[in-house]
Amino acid sequence: MQKGGECGFTCLVMITYIFLPPVKKPTGGVTVLRQIADILHQGGHEARLVVRDNSGWRPEGLADTAPVIQWADMRLTGDDLWLVPEGWVNALMPGLEARATCLSYVQNWAYLFSSLPDGADWHTLPVEFLAVSDPVSFFVKQSTCKDAPVLRPGIDRSIFHAPEQKPDNVISIAYMPRKNKAMVAQIKSIFEHSCGGFDAKGVRWVPIEGMDTYEVAETLRASHIFLASGYPEGCPLPPLEAMACGCLPVGFSGFGGWDYMRQGQMMPRFTPWWPLRDVPWTGNGFWCADGDALDAALCLTEAVELINSGGPALDSLLKAGQETAIAYDTEEQRKAVLELWNAL
Repeated sequence: MQKGGECGFTCLVMITYIFLPPVKKPTGGVTVLRQIADILHQGGHEARLVVRDNSGWRPEGLADTAPVIQWADMRLTGDDLWLVPEGWVNALMPGLEARATCLSYVQNWAYLFSSLPDGADWHTLPVEFLAVSDPVSFFVKQSTCKDAPVLRPGIDRSIFHAPEQKPDNVISIAYMPRKNKAMVAQIKSIFEHSCGGFDAKGVRWVPIEGMDTYEVAETLRASHIFLASGYPEGCPLPPLEAMACGCLPVGFSGFGGWDYMRQGQMMPRFTPWWPLRDVPWTGNGFWCADGDALDAALCLTEAVELINSGGPALDSLLKAGQETAIAYDTEEQRKAVLELWNAL
């Protein structure tokens, strides 16, 4: 017997199986899957993480973690739930064969159609969707006509929090080289040739790479600005973590970032054409269109000038950043996961 839930699809769940993709390097998407499994496990739901082999990277879980089982040991039934991240369509097969409730968790809209086999489409596959953000849900609805309830990620505020005071000797711009490295170089070159009333070459650029979570947080706390260079994105965590650590974020949204990004410029050169949900915070960064290196450099110049001058405008942006980060705390994530699964 099945029963309905507010999530938009129906099922009676016995065990939740979550596919953990075999990635070689740390990724936010895999971390979120781990978090969901652990939240379910700790909340009294039966949950299992499923791996194809032991070669992939796995994030460390919490103290009471969901069990990890091998693909060959999985025994799906028609009463179970099989959750697979987007981009791994072939991994849905065991759930389809067992007639389990199959969910594709769309963590990045850009890969929704990337691995569909020839002859397959989302209209005919008995698969429902979850979306990592409101823009991704909008994308799924517009492109497949299917609803995609939103299940947002969370950041650990015990790790990512603001310092009592930022360094005042030199302005530091943190960035992630792995996020569109050539675009970062282009933005930096434009910025350093700009006509701002400051020494652009005297600004300190701080690459975030090869660091663990705690080192990232320490680096962000010591930085004033975070350049968000990633796109496409589903619900990018680095800008959120930067806000939590007291940085003024500048740059690209990846589309999915508009789940929480709100324009802090008085006269922005870019405005999203898609609908934005209502949020309680005001402008929390200087945001531009993805791939617009010139606007990103101009936004960066404005951000440096604002850091130099200080005042109410800067205070308002940083305050909104803190309010945004609080809304994406891991406790909020826990509540959302349990609410959704209880509805199922």
